[in-house]
Amino acid sequence: MLKDHELSTSCHTERLAGGTIVMELRGEIDLCTGPPLSARLDDLTAGPFPDLVLDLRPVSFVDCSGLRALCRARNRVLARGGRFRLVTESARLLGILRCVDLGDAFEVLPRLPEEVAPAPRPVAVPVAVG
Repeated sequence: MLKDHELSTSCHTERLAGGTIVMELRGEIDLCTGPPLSARLDDLTAGPFPDLVLDLRPVSFVDCSGLRALCRARNRVLARGGRFRLVTESARLLGILRCVDLGDAFEVLPRLPEEVAPAPRPVAVPVAVG
């Protein structure tokens, strides 16, 4: 069963959408949060054909420990015949990936794919009573 997990100063939530695990990360992915994140990603990518989407839009900082966790998860997913996607529009993160020659290593999307995006909440429309 997927639950919310606390990762030091960063936190994340997980949910299952069809057969895809969607993890939204928030805050910083650094020396303090990278190792526990990597351990959780190991759990999520242990089986065959994992399908993992990491939503990094709320992430404010990524250091080499965070990059290591992302690379490790990507490699585990691909070795098991699965699919690994990052969601970000952060020019800073995309620039870091290019600087360390990882610009083409990840499938990067600007927003969540429709098949895993949460359904919009219904909006209550006031009804005039006449």
